[in-house]
Amino acid sequence: MWWLLKFNRNKIKSMEVVNKTKREIENALRFRHPHIIKMYQVYSSTTDLFLVMEYVPNGELFDYICNKGKLDEREARTFFQQIISGVDCCHRSKVVHRDLKPENLLLDKNNNVRIADFGLSNILTDGEFLKTSCGSPNYAAPEVISGKLYAGPEVDVWSSGVILYALLCGTLPFDDDNTNKLFQKIKRGVYETPEHIKNSPVADLIAQMLKVNAMERATIGDVIKHPWFQVDLPKDLFPDPGEEPNKEIMNQEACNEVASKFGVSLETVQESVLAHLKNDETNSPADQYSVAYQLTIDNMNLQSKAPDFYAAPRKQSSSQLNLAKPHPERMAQLLDSGPADNVGQNTKSGTGLDGRGVDPRENQRPKRPKSKWHLGIRSQSNHQHVMKEVYRALTELGFQWKNISYFKIRVRMANKNNPERFDKMNITLYKSLRCSEKVPDYLLDFTSCPIDSNDDSHNDWGATHSTMNFFEMCSKIINKLANN
Repeated sequence: MWWLLKFNRNKIKSMEVVNKTKREIENALRFRHPHIIKMYQVYSSTTDLFLVMEYVPNGELFDYICNKGKLDEREARTFFQQIISGVDCCHRSKVVHRDLKPENLLLDKNNNVRIADFGLSNILTDGEFLKTSCGSPNYAAPEVISGKLYAGPEVDVWSSGVILYALLCGTLPFDDDNTNKLFQKIKRGVYETPEHIKNSPVADLIAQMLKVNAMERATIGDVIKHPWFQVDLPKDLFPDPGEEPNKEIMNQEACNEVASKFGVSLETVQESVLAHLKNDETNSPADQYSVAYQLTIDNMNLQSKAPDFYAAPRKQSSSQLNLAKPHPERMAQLLDSGPADNVGQNTKSGTGLDGRGVDPRENQRPKRPKSKWHLGIRSQSNHQHVMKEVYRALTELGFQWKNISYFKIRVRMANKNNPERFDKMNITLYKSLRCSEKVPDYLLDFTSCPIDSNDDSHNDWGATHSTMNFFEMCSKIINKLANN
């Protein structure tokens, strides 16, 4: 699953974050690691940037710690091993993060860590030092807040040590409302060790990572070798050099799936993927086939019972997967009845084609599998207001639609290259698990229409599948909703 982020170029310039945004994109595109957020592709227009990112639904590690408090050593170790695995990958790729903190560590649906926000990262160059004072004060190393030169990896080690302390203690080792006093505490490197970890080997690991003298501080290699860290350490987190995958080995099963989904030849997909894999430019553009290939590989990894994050395993059959767990941003059932039933059903106005709403109780076709292409926007308005705004936006854009159910509509737009053909998508309103009468919380989900030979709808509403056209439709609708 992925998420589409849109940035206005003029707003980026006005906020003076052009270099930060560029650095974030360039460094995020470097990595394909299970514990680093994935950026699949960047699309640009004259006015906007579109970033196709991995979707991680369970929020920040910071919120997890705030809600749960201090973690037991087993759970904290699992998180910390994943963090260090990602940081080690960054350093081996000559990238230093410089802003590691729980707010920049996201959790996927299985609560696995993803390192995010590379806006303050930098490239390591042999023989050169860094001098920028950046990052969050509570997690910054002494040499950073003092304005001294530093190599790079050692400041990530310090921040990781602070994170480990926070995981185990539920508080920060260095904290003060007064910034000057906070900096003094960090420079002294004196912190309180709680009783529940004082006699544990982890206390020694934290002490080694929070050495004020950067030359005496533990390295990532020292952290990995520490006895506490080695307990229940998954081998896949730190593969031996000879066990790392060859990037140029294509997964034929993934290529076949992409070719089938897009209705193109296998050779076309293979050429696209091979060109992307052999391109040394980390921020080089890739077409939709290579992006879809990467998404398919990641999907295969997620569906594996024992995922090997470095080489995509074979996809399991649906009978082997546990699909009972609901999407965290969706309610268990569609909103198919209620006060908003009659919203927007007057499709005889010339915008809707046939003027007939389809009662979901009369529509007994088999449920389709969830689409892999999807994104959404959140709203805290009530569901009646949301649907009214959607219909208003579609009318103003000149889009055509028909009702699939009361809270699901199929929308189509004339193809600009071939007016006789249409690009289509589904819009569905879901209720978040956090939704209540006092605080409404809904997800408006945009889903492209995959080709389905079993679709019994009229031919002119048959499904099509074009990634860029889907993005264009989403962009128009989102802009219109934002400006209404």
